[in-house]
Amino acid sequence: MASAAQTERPTVLVVEDEFIIALDLSDTVRDLGYALEGPFAHTAKALEALETGLPDAAILDVFTADGEVFPVADALTRAGVPIIFHSAHLPPREVRERYPQALTCSKPCPPDRIIDMLKLAVERARQD
Repeated sequence: MASAAQTERPTVLVVEDEFIIALDLSDTVRDLGYALEGPFAHTAKALEALETGLPDAAILDVFTADGEVFPVADALTRAGVPIIFHSAHLPPREVRERYPQALTCSKPCPPDRIIDMLKLAVERARQD
């Protein structure tokens, strides 16, 4: 993975274990002209991807096929990567308590809201 400093197109990591939602998020990322890393259905695979470089932003489902996404979120937060949590199982308020800088939305989330949040996250990454 290459950061925005290394490439013109921002890279967005997607971690989502529901196939249709992962496909939809991936299409949204590509439609915005961003590079896609993933989608990953497993937290372990997403952590492996982080070993090769950091994305500019990430969209994370809270519960993945192999458990909670929090190890990925922790690594991204330490690195200053903006995160969007996209979950049906955990209220945004609870996520914000642990990750106050993260953006949150509950599934189902209107596509225009995801697009606005993704643009904001990428903008934040480029300001740092």
